[in-house]
Amino acid sequence: MSSHRLFRFPKPQWLNSPNARTAGVYLSGAIFSIGFFLFVDAASYSKNSYGGTSSIQFTDWIPGICSSLGMLVINSIEKSRLSADSYSYSGTGVAWKARLVLFLGFALMAGGMAGSVAVLVLKYVVKDVGWPALGFGVANVVANGLVMLR
Repeated sequence: MSSHRLFRFPKPQWLNSPNARTAGVYLSGAIFSIGFFLFVDAASYSKNSYGGTSSIQFTDWIPGICSSLGMLVINSIEKSRLSADSYSYSGTGVAWKARLVLFLGFALMAGGMAGSVAVLVLKYVVKDVGWPALGFGVANVVANGLVMLR
């Protein structure tokens, strides 16, 4: 067993194959698409069925926007920049800048998830909204969870 491993258990060899990487990319995209579809479906259903009473407004979209932007920020950072030495790329302090941007991406995703739970509680649970309309808040939380899982 090599000494540079974090965990005691070895990584399975099939994870190193290109087919496993391709399957992971497709699965990740499917999870993101399902999450986004759930929220868009709930938004279209709320607009057609409920009109203005308890339909999804712009405040319901803000957590999804934050989670999507956070996911975009996290996926745009190269892994090699997180452990870069001082002069390997362009200038000094590349590693801590990359780590700061990565932290901001995770903060956006966590804020999106917390915002969707807050919208669910404040807009639907506290006002004691019935189930068909309560599903809009649940769809928002599930969609943000799937975006974060992605």
